[in-house]
Amino acid sequence: MDEVQDLVHSLHHLRVFEVAARHRSFTRAAEELNVSQPAVSLAVRQLEQALGVRLFARGHRSVSLTQAGEMLFADVSAGLGLILETARLLRRQGRQSHVTLSVSTAFANYWMVPRLADFHHQHPGIDLRLQTTDKDLDLTQEGVTLGVRRGDGNWRGYAAAKIAEEELIAVASPRSPAARAEIATLDDLAAQQLIHLEEPFRPRPGWREWFTALSGEYSDRGGGLRLNDYALVLQAAMAGEGIALGWRHVTAGLLRQDLLVQVGPWCWQTGAAFHLIWSREAELPAQAEAVRDWIIETAQPD
Repeated sequence: MDEVQDLVHSLHHLRVFEVAARHRSFTRAAEELNVSQPAVSLAVRQLEQALGVRLFARGHRSVSLTQAGEMLFADVSAGLGLILETARLLRRQGRQSHVTLSVSTAFANYWMVPRLADFHHQHPGIDLRLQTTDKDLDLTQEGVTLGVRRGDGNWRGYAAAKIAEEELIAVASPRSPAARAEIATLDDLAAQQLIHLEEPFRPRPGWREWFTALSGEYSDRGGGLRLNDYALVLQAAMAGEGIALGWRHVTAGLLRQDLLVQVGPWCWQTGAAFHLIWSREAELPAQAEAVRDWIIETAQPD
């Protein structure tokens, strides 16, 4: 390592060089590193002086790697990549004392929490922690073990197991006016007070898509209650504020408890599904495997 230090003077210069070479731009490198463009240019120049070769060919408004620069970039990039993978592995190993599951607030409240007693009974030694989020996280980047995601089951870098088909019904409180109204057609339903989910980061189908899929007509005139979290939507529906779209796998328990009732016979199967996902980059710890297997088994239809 002393010889490396002698050759490049500063390992920081290698980091700056890698970013500049990856972007082929000193300006974009400066943005990523949160430093000034002259600071990037100076670090690269000092590295070139230390090595005695030009690493970049400078144009009027662009830079490109020389042959020497290409050689160095290949090795520096590979080396930093290996360091990153090892650091990620060590971080995961350091967190193996608990298992983190990243889910939406609604999934946590209405799917996971009612089943936690069963989980703890079966696995009393596992520290399972729920992390609620309003967006789909990069599990590896965030150091999260497992997550639930909507889609077709194909995500680069992740393994996935389907836990629920996406099925959408209309739901309301059994004490609400909507539950007592005569709703025989989709037009009857569209005339009721509807509760809308407006997710800012994790798009979900809404009433317009639901009516269209069921060959109904619906014009959103901006009325009704509008909320940006599905847990709040379900709370509003149970409070009698109107009719909400009910993801069947989330609302099944509420329907069994008569906290919600299905309004009308309609059900839209979207073709999407909800999956439990985990990173392919490293083998899951035994405790995480136990949580994964429990969720997959518990999610199976009765």
